Amino acid sequence: MSNTSKRIEGAAEELGGKIKKGIGSVIGNEQMEVEGRATELKGEAKQEAAKAAERVKGGVEEAGGAFKKKVGKLIDNEQMEVEGRAKELQGEARQKANN
Repeated sequence: MSNTSKRIEGAAEELGGKIKKGIGSVIGNEQMEVEGRATELKGEAKQEAAKAAERVKGGVEEAGGAFKKKVGKLIDNEQMEVEGRAKELQGEARQKANN
């Protein structure tokens, strides 16, 4: 399952938990309210785990791109240097998008 799918699943679970918690609160069912809150927290945790995995991917891309850029510069290969910089920026963007 992709991290995007995990984030969507987590968001759906969080929403379902909020609804259950709200219904429990309205009808005065404390157990339903607590179960809803637990489900809500589980959904939040799934989303955070997926974001963390994407940040790690971004860090790896950024490091790999920086390395490729430096090698390109070292061997005077402009195309390799530019490709490395592009990968580095892609990694940075992935990390920022998943904060």
